[in-house]
Amino acid sequence: MGVRVFTRLLRCPMQHKAFKVGLTTLVLAVALGGLLYSSLREGTHFYKHVDEVMAEPEAWYGKRLQIHGFVAEDSWMQKPNSLEYRFRMTNNGKVVDASYSGILPDTFKEGSEVVVKGRLSPDGFTVDPNGVMAKCPSKYQPKSGAPIERAASSSTSE
Repeated sequence: MGVRVFTRLLRCPMQHKAFKVGLTTLVLAVALGGLLYSSLREGTHFYKHVDEVMAEPEAWYGKRLQIHGFVAEDSWMQKPNSLEYRFRMTNNGKVVDASYSGILPDTFKEGSEVVVKGRLSPDGFTVDPNGVMAKCPSKYQPKSGAPIERAASSSTSE
């Protein structure tokens, strides 16, 4: 029965054209859906803080993560004559060791706030290439403990 239908479609030029268009549309839709699924899967990172990840590290092994924390004091070091770095990130008393190979942002320093992308393993966190983002200090935020100054009003009263 299936062969008859296919043979009939091949004989009738108008139906054959509709069949080709329908089949081409279906193939393109499936290919586009597969491409979209794979790109979303690869580009998705869980966004977590260091203390959240280190509360249950085994649950996060091998998963793509963005971890937010602060570079621990006296923790980062560079391998001689290379662009390989090791540092510790902290948040709320929890610590994770991280390794990175690449150029660090200018604002990356001890005590700075950072977000890193990569994967967690029992050996630590391996950061993806270009996966280090260091937050710039804001000139609009007061230093902790300093009073907030209010700008003078531009309108004058008579």
